[in-house]
Formats: sequence, C-alpha cells, structure tokens
Amino acid sequence: MKNTITPNTSLTSHGKDKQHYNQLQTIFQYLLENVATASMIAKATGVYQKNICRYKRDLEKAGRLWEIEKKPCKETGFRAWYLTTDKSKAPNHSPQLNLF
Repeated sequence: MKNTITPNTSLTSHGKDKQHYNQLQTIFQYLLENVATASMIAKATGVYQKNICRYKRDLEKAGRLWEIEKKPCKETGFRAWYLTTDKSKAPNHSPQLNLF
C-alpha cells in the first residue's frame, strides 16, 4: 500500500508554520525600526491584529519585546501600549546584569 499525502497532513501544517514564522519575523523587524501599537502594526504590515497579540505574547516571554508607554493610539485613538523589539529603547534598559 502506498503512502499518500492528503491536504490534511503535514504539508498543510508546514505551510502554517512557515506563515507563522514569516509573520513573526515581519512584526519583529517592523518593531526594530518603529515604536507602534498592535493596530498600527496591523495597518503597516497586513498581519491580523489577533495574530499580532499572540506574537506579542511569544516575543515578551522570549525577552525580545517591550512595552514602552501607554498612550492614545495614532490609529484608533484608544489608549494602547506602544511596543518595540529594539533593546536600546526598552524601559529600564541597562547594560549591567540585574541580579535581583
């Protein structure tokens, strides 16, 4: 019996993994060069805002994304966190190691 690949097997999930990685890279690169809210990122990159929220959480857990300040979003007018992946812009950024 031959092994056959159907649309519900690994090829489909591999494509989703690649899309996830590409969107994550897009957001990371955008936030290296810009400080923006999720709504602003969505408009600039075309990545859905709900996906951005998930990637935000993943990048925060990895220590690669920081919330800079909460103020009105230029896109929506509502108060929202402005984000960055540029470590030099991170709050309390210090080249010294924090021991406590």
